[in-house]
Amino acid sequence: MKAEDFVKVLGADFYTGVPDSQLKALCNYLMNTYGIDKKHHIIAANEGNCTAIAAGYHLATGKVPVVYMQNSGEGNIINPVASLLNEKVYAIPVIFVVGWRGEPGVHDEPQHIYQGEVTVKLLEDMDIKTFVLSKDTEVSEIETVMKDFNEVLKNGKDVAFVVRKGALTYDEKVSYENENKLIREEILRHIVAVTGTDPIVSTTGKASRELFEIREANKEPHGYDFLTVGSMGHSSSIALGVAVNRPNKKVWCVDGDGAVLMHMGAMALLGANNPDNMVHIVINNGAHETVGGMPTVASKIDLTGVAKACGYKWAVCVNTYEDLDKELVAAKERNELSFIEVKCGIGAREDLGRPTTSALDNKINFMDFLNK
Repeated sequence: MKAEDFVKVLGADFYTGVPDSQLKALCNYLMNTYGIDKKHHIIAANEGNCTAIAAGYHLATGKVPVVYMQNSGEGNIINPVASLLNEKVYAIPVIFVVGWRGEPGVHDEPQHIYQGEVTVKLLEDMDIKTFVLSKDTEVSEIETVMKDFNEVLKNGKDVAFVVRKGALTYDEKVSYENENKLIREEILRHIVAVTGTDPIVSTTGKASRELFEIREANKEPHGYDFLTVGSMGHSSSIALGVAVNRPNKKVWCVDGDGAVLMHMGAMALLGANNPDNMVHIVINNGAHETVGGMPTVASKIDLTGVAKACGYKWAVCVNTYEDLDKELVAAKERNELSFIEVKCGIGAREDLGRPTTSALDNKINFMDFLNK
């Protein structure tokens, strides 16, 4: 089904969400149609955030908003759905559009398998009436479903479309780019060259995939790295947990701007706990690149200023490899919590692979390395 036909049937004029590769057609349509327009389309920091934005939209207009997201974000919406939207509280109607990663019977990455198994059940447990959108779903069928859904929405309840892989299409192209010159994979090579045998906790997405391939090319052990293949926004908290319990090791966190924004409160906690053996690196390309390249707000905010305000003892932003190397070496020698923001371009190799070891093996190897 064409994304524009799907949107027409929904009949909404406000969308907010967190981009998902499964919903790339919808996201590209919204970007081509609205761009980032606070009246019609807002890309949120996390799924709970966009659910609350949608609630505010309904309070102000009386209209029904649409929230789009990957199914991994269902955990983030449970609280606002149960304590804000629910008919026993404020009875705020919302249409959720959920990309179904890890659908049973469809091959996917390990972080999506269990989430895929419980996707529909979680929605139903939250009393959200659900319809699964497939490649062969006709527009007329969606029109019939929406007639039923509209009756549900009138009663202050929520509904959801769970979107299978390839169910939505969009023919127009959207180009996402910025003016930054540095390349993320090369940034990671510079980081690896300085960190040596120090442990690294890396964020979900292409950064962890590239780090894995760099270790392969260098013939280095993968036990140095904990690849956070899921749990977007939590890598720095994992690194904090490692750093405070292994004070004799320099612990590095390689983060992304979208991940940092998703749970920015982690930076305040890091600053307050002040682990002097930790370095927090944020590779900032201002985009949700792994799921298609849609923009984040990170290109418009001062992340180093945020870090300083949160209590990081050292915070700096770099946009050249020379300055990056200088700051990496200084951070390795410094016994203070350090923050390095690296301005980065958008893009990755088309032949970029995925880790060939299991998530469980990664955990075991990383723990063995930490305990040696």
